[in-house]
Amino acid sequence: MRIHFMIARRVPDVPSPLLAAIYDRLRRRGFDVDATIAEEEVRLLSGIEPEHDLYVLKSHTELSLSLAGVLHARGARIVNPYPASAVVQNKFIATRLLADADLPTPRTWVVGDTSVFDEMLRRRPLVVKPYMGYRGRGVCVVRDVDSLDESACAQPPALVEQYIPGPGEDLKLYVVGDEVFAVRKPFTAMSYSVPGRPVPVDEDVREIALRAGRALGLGIYGLDVIESPDGPVIVDANYFPGYKGVPDATERIADYIEAYALEEVELVPPLATVGSVALVAG
Repeated sequence: MRIHFMIARRVPDVPSPLLAAIYDRLRRRGFDVDATIAEEEVRLLSGIEPEHDLYVLKSHTELSLSLAGVLHARGARIVNPYPASAVVQNKFIATRLLADADLPTPRTWVVGDTSVFDEMLRRRPLVVKPYMGYRGRGVCVVRDVDSLDESACAQPPALVEQYIPGPGEDLKLYVVGDEVFAVRKPFTAMSYSVPGRPVPVDEDVREIALRAGRALGLGIYGLDVIESPDGPVIVDANYFPGYKGVPDATERIADYIEAYALEEVELVPPLATVGSVALVAG
């Protein structure tokens, strides 16, 4: 069976140790594995057809996600599936789906013009995020109107969340199938690139993580959680994170991809409800 990984450019331009180890494990199990970076190719759009038994979407770029959508429309099997990946990349949709599943999320606003939030910003700190984003890019805490006006992260359309106080570190949850792992680390613009400190996962947090995956239709994913005085709150979700700090991550991910390739695992597309009508994404 042929497995193709859709990956992102790395800076510096060196192979991902995580992916290299996953490729090696899958090849030793008899799979033909290759990978491409979408930004380094020129392809005729009408000529794009599924050529592999399974695609693995690791890149979060708009181009990679769009190409995954083309492949999905042509019948390709992708993990995570394109509809789920597209949903989780759009923070408006993902946050609403999590809230509709009765999962703990911050109070959230959709903003097309940041000037309308002047009065609210005088009363409370908020978190401003790009509505399409990954790796924490463009996320900032806004404590007053002046900092909003001067902030490069406040470009509309934006997702604006109630600021949730926490212990000073994010709880990063990493999920592979039904296994949940956790690390703690401070949030910074580069925190995605460094390992966290592994910590135990209590049963309530594990249940929240697995419910989030079901709501979003994901099997390999990460969640950012703030441990607030009122309990854990999900503040972000992403498909196929880096799993830094997770023990034996490569073996677990390789196992999951193998099972998916052999159709021993299937994911249910995310559901959105409008009135009394359920809509299946994709």
